[in-house]
Parts: sequence; structure tokens; C-alpha cells
Amino acid sequence: QVQLVESGGGLVQAGGSLRLSCAASGRTFSTYYMGWFRQAPGKEREFVAAISRSGGRTVYADSVKGRFTISRDNAKNTVYLQMNSLKPEDTAVYYCAAGSYPGTYASTHDRYNGWGQGTQVTVSS
Repeated sequence: QVQLVESGGGLVQAGGSLRLSCAASGRTFSTYYMGWFRQAPGKEREFVAAISRSGGRTVYADSVKGRFTISRDNAKNTVYLQMNSLKPEDTAVYYCAAGSYPGTYASTHDRYNGWGQGTQVTVSS
């Protein structure tokens, strides 16, 4: 059981940067691996990135590799997504998610059991 609140979305030009934040409630934040997903209009929810409980391991979708960086600060109960070199195809609602299933992290939505409300990211051409 965890509550998540995303922030940092907005409108940015292609090639620009944004940093998304996800604040989690509770004292058990470090027991969850964390992930970011996104959903564009007319498309299914898509995995973006995930990070292990201690922050030592990360994984990225091929579409964002080299441009996005996921990180976490367990002392602040916060996970971040730094997005650089943004493209119009990055436009989507971005969701933060927490997972408590066995494993280092997960890349499918069914392996997460806590979700934020989402934050809109719009990249103009």
C-alpha cells in the first residue's frame, strides 16, 4: 500500500528537458522497486524505465535509452525521471508506479501495485 503523486510535467519544445518527480507516502518506500510508464492518445500504456529498491540497478525502454535517467532518493521518498533531448513522440501522460512483487524490478504494468495520477508531458515540434 503506497500513495504516489507525480509533478513536473508541462509543455516543452523538441530538444528540451524536463524532470518529473514522484513523491511517495509511507515508511516503506525503500521496499518497492519503482517505475515510470507513459500513455499517449490512442496508444496502450508503455514502459519507460524502472529502478531497483536501493537504486543500484536501472532498466530503460529502447525508445528512451540514452535520453532519460531514472533515479531515487529513499531519504526523500521520491523517484525522478530526468528527460533530455525530448521528441514530439514523447508526448504522453507519465505515470509513476511502485511494485512489491519479487524481483529486482519489472517492465510490465501487471507487476506494479501502486500508481500515481499521472502528469502530462507535451513536446512541441
